[in-house]
Amino acid sequence: MLKFMKSLTRNEEGATAIEYGLIAALVAIALITALGALGTSLDGMFTGVSDTLDANAPAAAPAPAP
Repeated sequence: MLKFMKSLTRNEEGATAIEYGLIAALVAIALITALGALGTSLDGMFTGVSDTLDANAPAAAPAPAP
C-alpha cells in the first residue's frame, strides 16, 4: 500500500490532464464572452442598416387587381 501511495505522488499525468482541462475552460469562457460582445455589436449594426433602408426605401406600389 505504501508503494502505491508513493507512485501516486510521482504520477503527474492526472495533473497534466487537469491543467489542459482548465486551459480549455478558460478558452471557452473567453470565446463565449467575445462572441457575446460581437453579437451585440452586430445586432446594433444591422438594426441601423435596417432603419436606414426603411427610411430611404420608396413606397411599394399597390398590387394589381385580379
